[in-house]
Amino acid sequence: MEPIEPIHSEDGQDEDLSDDTAEDFPLFSADDGEDNASFDRQGVVPTGTTPLEIALLSKLDDDKAQDIVLIDLRGKSPMADSMIVASGRSHRHVGALADHLLRTLKEQGLGRAKVEGLPHCDWVLIDAGDVIVHLFRPEVRMFYNIEKIWAVDSAHRTAQA
Repeated sequence: MEPIEPIHSEDGQDEDLSDDTAEDFPLFSADDGEDNASFDRQGVVPTGTTPLEIALLSKLDDDKAQDIVLIDLRGKSPMADSMIVASGRSHRHVGALADHLLRTLKEQGLGRAKVEGLPHCDWVLIDAGDVIVHLFRPEVRMFYNIEKIWAVDSAHRTAQA
């Protein structure tokens, strides 16, 4: 049986195990500077993204939200320009994400955003006018699968002959 190579060298000089592919994961930036910096510099968000959308995406990223998705609704629905969908790890995490987003909206001058689902924190909806934010626990997000509703190739959007 062959010995397993140690992770740490015996002389105290550790190998560099860092992965140079961090740019492949744009929501996890090494930059801890300004909120908007990581999204603007890496070109993560689509062209035409508003400062409000960037502020909300940055806040979600800072608060460790999972599976953050920005859906452009321009031309698809008159109710909003975009939709942000994200997951929290637990009831408490979803509630904290919602609370921090509401604070961010207040800082942006949108202190009267409508909120639904905050007491239970399974699915929290924040309507900020041009941007609608859905925050889910992972199980609830999988059950409702609202991203599929807005997908271009959804079955209800295909023409029936």
